Amino acid sequence: MTTLGDTYVTGATIWLTGLPSAGKTTLAHVAADRLREAGHRVEVLDGDEIREFLSAGLGFTREDRDTNVQRIGFVAELLASQGVKVLVPVIAPYADSREAVRKRHQREGTGYVEVHIATPVEVCSERDVKGLYAKQAAGEISGLTGVDDPYEEPESPDLRIEAHQQSVQESAAALHALLGERGLA
Repeated sequence: MTTLGDTYVTGATIWLTGLPSAGKTTLAHVAADRLREAGHRVEVLDGDEIREFLSAGLGFTREDRDTNVQRIGFVAELLASQGVKVLVPVIAPYADSREAVRKRHQREGTGYVEVHIATPVEVCSERDVKGLYAKQAAGEISGLTGVDDPYEEPESPDLRIEAHQQSVQESAAALHALLGERGLA
């Protein structure tokens, strides 16, 4: 919690995990807009942008994926500790990597919410926002999370959103309701 004038501002990291094309980034931006409209300081740490600017040079081995997640978690906690709501739409396929980020936030006394965007791989491959599923099917790439590389679903996320069964606005409302319950919205 930080102060802005006479007002206390509570930051938090809202980590949105799920398969490629699950709807993480779309939901993050809609939720960010909603939080901004309510007067919150908000940042979205998009996984693709982080890969380009903060984690350039990392591959997609388990070790590199873990390094990427830890870097993102560090930046998110740093911002959140300064009163920013940080939405993090990042696959983060491994449970132990996500748990390490959660523990870092706990050690620092910074809010952390894990949201699983639970869109089935069949739906994600139909959406195929970046053409990754098509490239994998054509043999052009390998190591696609949820297809030929593992994705460890969160066992007990703070919120599970079945984004394929509701609109983006309904998903954002569910997330906003949880944040409200936790005093973060």
